[in-house]
Amino acid sequence: VPYNYSGYTSDSTSWCYENDPANCAKYGRLYTWAAAMDSSGTWSTNGKGCGYGSECSPTGTIRGICPEGWHLPDTTEWNTLFSAVGGSFTAGTALKSTSGWNEDEGESGNGTDSFGFSALPAGYRYNGGDYDNEGYDAYFWSSTEYNSNYAYYMLLYYNYDYAALYDGNKNYGFSVRCLKD
Repeated sequence: VPYNYSGYTSDSTSWCYENDPANCAKYGRLYTWAAAMDSSGTWSTNGKGCGYGSECSPTGTIRGICPEGWHLPDTTEWNTLFSAVGGSFTAGTALKSTSGWNEDEGESGNGTDSFGFSALPAGYRYNGGDYDNEGYDAYFWSSTEYNSNYAYYMLLYYNYDYAALYDGNKNYGFSVRCLKD
């Protein structure tokens, strides 16, 4: 599904890192927020119309592109996860996979994967088509909107123990993690 952003036309709303199918097999796809929310209403209508330049204020759980019986977590659910695994200051270590993360000054960036979340450092895609941070960071969309151009995402760093929520451009390509209803 092509989209246009400030004169740049993309061929899709989801990608494999560096357009390499092997990266989709390893990390999964990177989605715009509109694609993650299913803004076209293909699978459900609770995320319909959500995307860049559009404030949508969705209510209830948002299925988005998740399979039936699953949904995109909102910021409250991400914060609940952080609390459940020991708090946001150590959540990154607990949620990261035990391999695949780059080192920082000789120290492993891998986590303990104490709760089976197994996050991999898939990096992200800029809205202009460039890719960055594979091996270093993991970015996961939430269903919570910040404003018409930004939505919240969860970030895990290779060189820090914590996990955090930030607002990011809705046209960036981030990973998605679905939560069972």
